[in-house]
Amino acid sequence: MLGVGPGMVLLGVSFGLLVVSSGLPWWWAPVISGVVYAGSLEFLLIALVGAGTPLAAIALTTVLVNGRHVFYGLSFPLHHVRSHAGRAYAIFALIDEAYALVATRPGAMSGARILWTQVLLHSCWVGGGVLGAAAGAGLAWHAPALEFVFTALFVVLALDAARAEGEVTGPALAMTVAVPAGLVVPGQMLLAAMALFVVLLLVRRQLPRRRRGADA
Repeated sequence: MLGVGPGMVLLGVSFGLLVVSSGLPWWWAPVISGVVYAGSLEFLLIALVGAGTPLAAIALTTVLVNGRHVFYGLSFPLHHVRSHAGRAYAIFALIDEAYALVATRPGAMSGARILWTQVLLHSCWVGGGVLGAAAGAGLAWHAPALEFVFTALFVVLALDAARAEGEVTGPALAMTVAVPAGLVVPGQMLLAAMALFVVLLLVRRQLPRRRRGADA
């Protein structure tokens, strides 16, 4: 959290500035950050609302942008959270950063630590949005460069996970599927890449079993 939290705050500040500069009241920043809580979708939502996009189109866009969370649920250690209310919140607060922090060390994270991690991430995001909206209130100013914090944050998390696990096959497979997905379906690159990545991981998992069966 010491490394991820400040990044969440800075990105939240950028979102708060975007809300105010788009002509919305400042209090929309904490409302959207607290209720929607979907990172990149929130930035997109401001543009869609400002353009008067129909609700059905917004709903479809939400499914396409956040469809990757279906894959997150396959390996997120939700079974460590005992209470029904805690599980409901853990599902709601399953963002990219929470997955990166928790799923890489599922055996070492108790249910309480998982929930506190998600609560702190949520607080950093909402707090950053409030700060950004307050700072930009009355000013038609937006600093898009702050949005790069989102990309830089995941670069750091990916490098740290690869170093901790000591293997390069996973990152290599990810790059292998990311490039063609970006070329073939650039509008839905992330969803397509993650679907292909899951398929390759399943194939990689089955290969040792087939080899053991052949040896036997």
